Amino acid sequence: MEYCIPPSDSYYVKNRKFLLLFILLLAFVPGRTGSRLHAYRLIYREQLYELHHRQLYNYPLDIAENIHWLETALRADFANPLNALARIESDREWDKYRPLFTMHLNLKLTELYLLWATGYYKFDAYFYNYPWKEQNLESLEKSETLLTYALVYWDEARKYAAEAGEFQWLYLEEVQFWEDELYRIQQGELDYRRIINKHLDRLREVRSEFEAMDSSTY
Repeated sequence: MEYCIPPSDSYYVKNRKFLLLFILLLAFVPGRTGSRLHAYRLIYREQLYELHHRQLYNYPLDIAENIHWLETALRADFANPLNALARIESDREWDKYRPLFTMHLNLKLTELYLLWATGYYKFDAYFYNYPWKEQNLESLEKSETLLTYALVYWDEARKYAAEAGEFQWLYLEEVQFWEDELYRIQQGELDYRRIINKHLDRLREVRSEFEAMDSSTY
């Protein structure tokens, strides 16, 4: 699967590229010792995930930027087990850690795309919205695209949850939150497909109402 982001506003694209370039430049600025240089190179999934956390803390509303770092993390290799985000002492723990981490990344992307979609979502089509009919239809189209991306990542999250679930007897305490997510998916308590499909059904109803509007209904 190719992990990419949908077309976004030029503001987000330009700022994302600038931030990435800035960080990459920092990666090659010599530190006080040569051994510190490698620590600043963002080449592993764990490093990029932690960068996402800092970005999320500083700019929680910059959804496009947070999505960018998570998708970049998905494309990156895992760090050595010694540098994993959980204690890894056996091959079996390593075999569970990787799909569990990947599940978590896909789940976060599902949530972010769903959140992004709500920014363009229209819950109702009032007759007095007719003067902005085309703008509302464009907004609904953007929302539908983002919801579709959310579904793609949800399916990926479920796939990796099934893979991680093969190691039920193993519990990685350091990533308890991921383990909780896995349990909720397995039990059916967490089902974003149901939520997203509900939004899509309502979106199509609202779109039909907007498309039916004309000067006689205003």
